[in-house]
Amino acid sequence: MIRQLTAVWAASGAIVIGAPAIAAQCADRETVVERLAAHYDEQPTAAGLQTDDDTQALVEIWSSQNTGTFTVMMTMPDGMTCIVASGTDWHQKEPGAPVLGSAS
Repeated sequence: MIRQLTAVWAASGAIVIGAPAIAAQCADRETVVERLAAHYDEQPTAAGLQTDDDTQALVEIWSSQNTGTFTVMMTMPDGMTCIVASGTDWHQKEPGAPVLGSAS
C-alpha cells in the first residue's frame, strides 16, 4: 500500500512540475524563429495547417543539416508559437523513397 501511495505521489509531482516547463515553451513566433536560427541553425523543413471546428494552427518542422537538430512547433492565428517536440539526429527522407529497416 505504501509503495502504491508513493508511486501516485511521485507521478502527481511530475505532472505539477512538468506543467510550467510546457508553458515556458511558448513565445511569439518571431522570438521562436530567431532562436531556432541563431542557436540551432534550423530552417523550415515542412509545414501544414491543422484545422478543427473552431480553431486553426500552423504546424511546422524546422531542422538543421549542420547540427542534426529538429523542432516541431505550432503557431496559433494570434502569433503565439509553442514548441511541441525537439530532438537530435534528424534525417530528411525524400518523398517516395523507401523506408529502410528490417521487416518485423
